[in-house]
Amino acid sequence: MLRTPGAWTFLAPAFAARLPYAMLSLGIVLLVLDTHGSYGTAGSVAAVSAVAQAFVGPQTGRLADRYGQAAVLVPSVVVHAFSVGALIALALGHAPVWSLFLAAAPAGASVPQVGAMVRARWVAKLSAEGASPAKLNTAFAFESVTDEFTFVVGPVLAGAIATSVTPAAGLIAEAALTVVGGLAFAAQRATAPARHPHQPGVRRVSALSSPGVRLLAGAFLGVGTVFGAMQVSVTAFTESVGQPGANGTVYGIFAGGSMLAGVLYGMVAWRRAARHRMLASYALLVLGCSTLWAMPNLVALSVAGLVCGLAIAPTLITGYTLVETLVAEGAKTEAFTWLTGAIGLGLAAGSTVAGRLIDGHGPSAGFLVPLAGAGLGLVALVALRHLLIAPGPASPASQVVASSGERGSSRQLVGAAKG
Repeated sequence: MLRTPGAWTFLAPAFAARLPYAMLSLGIVLLVLDTHGSYGTAGSVAAVSAVAQAFVGPQTGRLADRYGQAAVLVPSVVVHAFSVGALIALALGHAPVWSLFLAAAPAGASVPQVGAMVRARWVAKLSAEGASPAKLNTAFAFESVTDEFTFVVGPVLAGAIATSVTPAAGLIAEAALTVVGGLAFAAQRATAPARHPHQPGVRRVSALSSPGVRLLAGAFLGVGTVFGAMQVSVTAFTESVGQPGANGTVYGIFAGGSMLAGVLYGMVAWRRAARHRMLASYALLVLGCSTLWAMPNLVALSVAGLVCGLAIAPTLITGYTLVETLVAEGAKTEAFTWLTGAIGLGLAAGSTVAGRLIDGHGPSAGFLVPLAGAGLGLVALVALRHLLIAPGPASPASQVVASSGERGSSRQLVGAAKG
């Protein structure tokens, strides 16, 4: 897959551009905590950014399908740089909290949706070459592993820069990487998917109008709660047992299990239908989450986290594989972005709810959030699994109707359709 002509020309800048995706929230928390001295305020400002990103991101994906990726990326990185700069200036100036919200919203909304754009490029590139579905599955597996890697490295990088230099430096580095990586990625126009401009008289349909896309977005929302709640709950648990430094190790085992599973999953030429694999991997995720709250020590928690992590990447890979089959060519970037946004929204919700449960009932209570979020996602997938079947080509009757419509009256159309 990596020997695909032109692949590295967009993969290298894409990595630099998507790394800030995992740096923004922690960078905001560290800066606002330092300037305003409140975990609640810091978390709320970060949550505003995450929610704006979750809801506006798919709209930028839709614009990228219509006008091209470069046309969306260039103004996005400019707006993002100015918004993050404004947020830093307001925080350092000890401005009112409401003004921080006003800056955090456009900062989150303008985060470039590079992960979705890279997946759209793989679809276009491999489809043009007539590659097998297995190769596309491998590409999605590679992207899932890359996502996991950025979610592990991004927060560590933001935290290290913020603590070793100044709290504002973490966000400055995030904005710089976004601008440099985003512009470099946008410059690779040769590998960009074809634009699908609006045609007069044709109603543009959002990817979210597909029931299957909505179902997968809901399922990915559940996966996001696992990410968010695990980050907060693992931190609280390690502190409660007097080993706060073990936080990175335990969470790293969780993320490392997902990365390992993603590599192995991408090496297999699966024969079972993707929707069946989705149900199986999601069920394994729920099973892994079901034991987290009962773990008595760090070793047991690490093992349970590893089992939970092993199900993450297969679930994400299969979800992206499925959504690609559920939408038309002109809506693929938007569809990928809805799934990515759902993860971000779930992450914000999971961390918020888990934090409140931990405050009221102790560290173990926070681990109930991944079980609840993933459990609801599994119920939805099982009950509505028929929505994951890709729509077939137009029926012969509809084709007759379409061709007859250019020649005859509505009565002739009805007769042709009946025939």
